[in-house]
Amino acid sequence: MNLQIEKLYRIARQTERRVIGLMSGTSLDGLDIALCRINNSGQETTLFLENFITIPYNTVFRQYIRAIFAKRKIDQQLLCGLHAYIGKTHGELINQALNEWKISASDVDLIASHGQTIYHAPQHLTGETNFPNSTLQIGDGDHIAHTTGVITLSDFRQKHVAAGGEGAPLAAYGDFLLFTSDTENRFMLNIGGISNFTFLPKRGSNLKAYATDLGPGNTMMNQFVYEQFRLEMDENAQIAKKGTINTALLDALLTSPFLRDAFPKTTGPELFNLTYLKNAQSVSGTSILNPEDVLATLNKFAAQTITEGIKRVSKDVRNLHVYVSGGGMHNPLLMQNIVEALPSISVSSFHDLGLNADAKEACLFAVLANETIAGSPSNVQQIEDSPAICMGKISFPY
Repeated sequence: MNLQIEKLYRIARQTERRVIGLMSGTSLDGLDIALCRINNSGQETTLFLENFITIPYNTVFRQYIRAIFAKRKIDQQLLCGLHAYIGKTHGELINQALNEWKISASDVDLIASHGQTIYHAPQHLTGETNFPNSTLQIGDGDHIAHTTGVITLSDFRQKHVAAGGEGAPLAAYGDFLLFTSDTENRFMLNIGGISNFTFLPKRGSNLKAYATDLGPGNTMMNQFVYEQFRLEMDENAQIAKKGTINTALLDALLTSPFLRDAFPKTTGPELFNLTYLKNAQSVSGTSILNPEDVLATLNKFAAQTITEGIKRVSKDVRNLHVYVSGGGMHNPLLMQNIVEALPSISVSSFHDLGLNADAKEACLFAVLANETIAGSPSNVQQIEDSPAICMGKISFPY
């Protein structure tokens, strides 16, 4: 037997596994690296976050990705090179984190890498019926495994698409296994580039868990701030707070048919981008708005797509609590807009559940890897409209 397969077999039979989860989102701020200790699998899964760090990307790295991100026409050679380059870079950043933590790679069982999404193309978004739903994340798992010496699982979203899903959102699987409550119904709201939630009915409910994208989270605000000010984000909403919401522009932004589609659904910056903004400004006659007013309106737009989605699901459900994670959690104006629109629902940080909110997505991919190695598709068959599958391709270091 190949020694690496024998090692993987031993890892699968352990009660506890040490798994590094990786997340690199559409904001391109850096690589989230979460070192998790995971016990058991399925409904018996428990996770302890041992260490967490976000290592920022440098400007050159961001520029490379922006050159191909969410674009239909790109340089194929750049795409090919970046697939290897991102994998190698992520492996080096893992080694850097392990060195800072004074932990040997030999003491890590698995790495779970989300990769870098560069294009998301479900049929309902593209209108292209000749091809199935598709999504593409780059950052080759073999490069990560070889650079770190650790067995790596990557490319999780492809199995979801192959099994009939749209490749997103995947948070439902980890949320369902870790955070289903005996006493309350929960929305696990994640505000990344795109906002999404997992609805978790309490145990014993007749309702089913599911996850859905809602609309733009940070992506349009970040794109606009970068275009206007060459800033990566509107930190602490300093710019948006100076502006005034323009109702004509907001109404135009809210006209996308996607926002009225039934749940679950997925989307991406392929739809919600600066072209979408400029079209809305043209329709509403607001093309000469000052940047502060545009940003205040984009902030309100993101909040409204989130809260209207939550209201749609929660109108007949009692004892609800919204737990927020993702970069948007740190935008005080966005959070104010969300809380004000949900006066009868408790809204709080994901920290209240005992896990670093910034680490959540990286941890959830660690859980997905744990299920693939030690779990079973039957563990997640109660999630509505999500295929009951184990995900991730396995790469050996040598």
